[in-house]
Amino acid sequence: MKNNSIKTLVRENIVQLQPYSSFRDHNEFNAPVMLDANESPFGECNRYPDSTQKELKNRLAGLKNLSPSQIAIGNGSDELIDLIIKIFCEPKKDAILMMNPSFAMYAFYATINENKVLKLDLDENFEIIKSDFLKISADPSLKIFFLCSPNNPTGNSIDDIEFYLQNFKGIVVVDEAYIEFSGKKSSLELLDQYSNLIVLQTFSKAWGIAGARVGMAYASEEIINLISTVKAPYNVNVLSQELILKTLDDESRLQENVNRILEERTWLKQQFEGITCISKVFSTDANFFLIRMENIDNVYSKMLEEEILTSRRDPAIPRCIRINVGNREENEKLINLLKRI
Repeated sequence: MKNNSIKTLVRENIVQLQPYSSFRDHNEFNAPVMLDANESPFGECNRYPDSTQKELKNRLAGLKNLSPSQIAIGNGSDELIDLIIKIFCEPKKDAILMMNPSFAMYAFYATINENKVLKLDLDENFEIIKSDFLKISADPSLKIFFLCSPNNPTGNSIDDIEFYLQNFKGIVVVDEAYIEFSGKKSSLELLDQYSNLIVLQTFSKAWGIAGARVGMAYASEEIINLISTVKAPYNVNVLSQELILKTLDDESRLQENVNRILEERTWLKQQFEGITCISKVFSTDANFFLIRMENIDNVYSKMLEEEILTSRRDPAIPRCIRINVGNREENEKLINLLKRI
């Protein structure tokens, strides 16, 4: 879908909805006496945060070479996924499409909103079969396609994103939570060409700030205005905004984090070779591995006994465990245990 209005995809009640507007956040003051919001006049964090996240959006706009009007900030990417579904999917009528396997929260929020979930089964290498996509995407109830790249929990990137943008009649959400580890180009470069594209990114992975719960949606100004209309007024708290802004003062932190994780990822991959309880290590562009195990019950229970926490993915992905890259001490503890098994 190229440069067409997306209003035909939006729920009618959302089109008519008037956004909450904070007078304080939409006006400039020098030394205001704040008696408008029923806050306490005492305390170190006593004022509501900027509901429009102006400073954070301006910083991100410079970092991503976009306009602030193309950015929405969420309480983690989870909130943004929820909002996107609420904006475009009529409950009990519309549907979303997601890869199978992929990030479970797409189906979770669609189900809460009473939307049908259609799943596009991936091939043995966790790639999309384009003919299957074209067939299933013809379903007229479909409004959103969630495309996770690199994909969680499989780790592989999805090629030819433009094919899906060109051949899906609804909104395509490209979730790039792990993009920094992949070496691939971001779909942000496609925003000006495709009005139906939303790109999700996060501070939880490569930036190493999962506890702050801050995610970003990048899209056309039209879509961002819809997200801003539907979101809670003060959805990102003061402390999180301040922490992210402080982190952005040192942009080298991101590349340092990524380099260290990639070094550990390479080391782990080498260590996995020859471990007899491992039958396959799938290729990954993320900060985790999907690993097929021999006697998975025994392996998983032994890891729990040693308090090594991993994500078991069977029966959805038979005999597989997702293991993310830790620091060297954590990684050595994992490898030593697997070698003993």
